[in-house]
Amino acid sequence: MAEEQPLSRRDLLRGRLLGRAARQATQALSAVQAALTNAASALPAQTQAAQTLQSSTGRRFALPIHRPPGAVDEVSFLASCTRCNECISACPVSAIVHAPARFREAAGTPMIDPHAAACIMCEDTPCITACKPGVLKPEQPRKMGVAWIQTMACLAHSGSFCTVCSERCPVPDAIEVTAGKPRIREDVCTGCGVCANVCPSPTNAVVLMPLADRPRAGGESPPPQD
Repeated sequence: MAEEQPLSRRDLLRGRLLGRAARQATQALSAVQAALTNAASALPAQTQAAQTLQSSTGRRFALPIHRPPGAVDEVSFLASCTRCNECISACPVSAIVHAPARFREAAGTPMIDPHAAACIMCEDTPCITACKPGVLKPEQPRKMGVAWIQTMACLAHSGSFCTVCSERCPVPDAIEVTAGKPRIREDVCTGCGVCANVCPSPTNAVVLMPLADRPRAGGESPPPQD
């Protein structure tokens, strides 16, 4: 067995320097941990509540979801909807379906999948009448989303003749046609989804986005979600 070599003066100095560096790093880490602990205890109550909400729902922002006409703001909708299915049963064209599991806490609540079956904007709004929890209200705006046309995919904008979207749209003046080319008026469009549902283009030319900031009942602004 080989004998251990005696430590040189250089090795001793190097060991002292490394030990000092390790101690300083440990002290700095302890200081950072203490600062983080103090900062967390000093958070305002509303921030801590928001963090609790985030941990319970998995996120602090609700996913945009295509609700039926007359829907209240999303926070109130999720808090009050009982998933009773009455609006789903009342829809004459089966446009209202259950939200799938990917919508997390909204799973099972009523939504519209316009590519499967679009809302036809019934004048008598049977879905609103059937809603007992009151998350669909007659005094709420009927706007569910907004649509626009991707001109590169649109047959009419590409030199072909097509008027399907403007002919089938249930909302007067929501789609105007100029020189054979349709344009959706966002201020009139309700986001019913009929145009997206009937578009015959090989690549659907209609982009439809659900309304993410529906007002509260009575016209109030929705509560902040951040």
